[in-house]
Amino acid sequence: MPDSIITQKLVKTIIEKRNREIHKGDCGRILIAAGSKGMAGAAVLCAKGALRAGSGLVQVAVPEELFPVVQTGIPEATCVERDFSKIDLSSYDVVAVGPGLGQSEESVETVKAVIAGFKGPIVVDADALNVIAYKNLFDLLRERPAGATVITPHPGEARRLLKAEEADRKQAACELYLKTGAITLLKGQATVVATEPEKTYTNTTGNPGMATAGSGDVLTGIIAGLMGQKKPSGKRISAEEAAICGVFIHGMAGDLAAEALGEYGLIAGDIAYYTAIALQKISG
Repeated sequence: MPDSIITQKLVKTIIEKRNREIHKGDCGRILIAAGSKGMAGAAVLCAKGALRAGSGLVQVAVPEELFPVVQTGIPEATCVERDFSKIDLSSYDVVAVGPGLGQSEESVETVKAVIAGFKGPIVVDADALNVIAYKNLFDLLRERPAGATVITPHPGEARRLLKAEEADRKQAACELYLKTGAITLLKGQATVVATEPEKTYTNTTGNPGMATAGSGDVLTGIIAGLMGQKKPSGKRISAEEAAICGVFIHGMAGDLAAEALGEYGLIAGDIAYYTAIALQKISG
């Protein structure tokens, strides 16, 4: 099975220095469907990841009672009530769904609305993956446009999706690609990204300090944020490129945070903060 290594040299071929004339529309309009009662922080961390990765505009779809939490936690983002009968999905470049979403009936409808109702690139994580596994929504995923979906399971979520124990990580990532039709980012030490049925990339950044609550929410935001952006050529970063670059940048941000703060005290918010510095080092 062909495998490539994700290095800074590779990422630098995709993450380029920005044109001086760009505006926020060039940097991506992102919708994040995340958060539930007691889990609003997941939505905040995901939005921080997207903005620190360079998004031009981030809107967070949450229950209305969570607006004050999100607006206080990330004032640079705006909120919209999570009612997909009123949300115009066509006005967004990218949608991310799942962090802290819960598995209520409203959450199930949210996942269905995003997967079936949005034709652009999406990132599917956390509770959205659990909903797909428990409600058997694999057909909906496979019906999406080719190359427009990224899933980001951790090993437990991968087992639920595959309904089997994880054996070889690269094999598991490729099996998930085949089952879902989605670019699969299987998280963990040396995260694996499957971009084709038998093509994988292995990440080279990250450290044990990143084993902390909310780290994956930041990663989802970073990937979504990258997918919405235009390169100097005018072409948007593809879902595949965003997955490959996103996992490297996320790990590099964690490494920079650990260097400054140590592994023991590192928290997800630190990873979001150092995402900006990681991008500065890559694109500078």
